[in-house]
Amino acid sequence: MSDEATTVRALIKTLEDGRAGFATAAERLQANSASELGGRFREFSAQRGAMADELRRCAKLEGFTGLPDGSVAGAVHRGWLAVKDTLTGDDASAIIAAAEQGEDHAKSKFRDALSEKTLTPEVRTIVQRQAEQIQAAHDYVSSLKHSVR
Repeated sequence: MSDEATTVRALIKTLEDGRAGFATAAERLQANSASELGGRFREFSAQRGAMADELRRCAKLEGFTGLPDGSVAGAVHRGWLAVKDTLTGDDASAIIAAAEQGEDHAKSKFRDALSEKTLTPEVRTIVQRQAEQIQAAHDYVSSLKHSVR
């Protein structure tokens, strides 16, 4: 597998982990009577799923094989492990803090990918746009964290 394919595969896994993490956090926030936040986190979950699908389609056009499919439910990346641990309770501030950790991880993965020279212009364009979406979600979650304290 090429370096680019390995990078894209890791990004898809990161996005799928974020999709699952946001969905779980949304459920917990909903249970915590934070339905507005739960709704926003569901939107982030759907966004991550769409982003993973977009990368998958692009990767297939590039001829990459061995890509994770849409049902990736395997190991959750380190950032969202904190969400799973935190989500044993329903404390909104703890859920939001864990989500921010997950977003820190996603930002890092995308930043690392963009620093690689192996990305084709087509893949780089998608990864750059998605990195901006992740940054915007991170900023939103971070502002929540600081306002909920």
